[in-house]
Amino acid sequence: MATSSATLRYARISPRKVRLVVDLIRGLDIDRARTSLQFLNKRSAKPVLKLLESAIANAKSASGNAGALYVKKIFADQGPTLKRSRPRAKGTSSPINKKTSHITIVLDERTKPTP
Repeated sequence: MATSSATLRYARISPRKVRLVVDLIRGLDIDRARTSLQFLNKRSAKPVLKLLESAIANAKSASGNAGALYVKKIFADQGPTLKRSRPRAKGTSSPINKKTSHITIVLDERTKPTP
């Protein structure tokens, strides 16, 4: 089976915060990764779980079954920054940078080592 992937672009969460969640599930089987994300108390766990489900669905549609899949690669890159401003004293303003993330997940099938 070839690898299957899914990508979430322009997620309104800082990549630094997404990487905390992404690093937890890298290399795990899909069942353990799904369970970990469901019970994790982080805001970025929900979109990453939805992305994992999408990658599993892509694997099922490509090969017909999602056997022994695992998270081969997962990473979060920084997307464009939304620039806003906050009014401050004496008619000035301070910048607010709202960061976005691009999250990519690649699933692959585990193969048993040959003796």
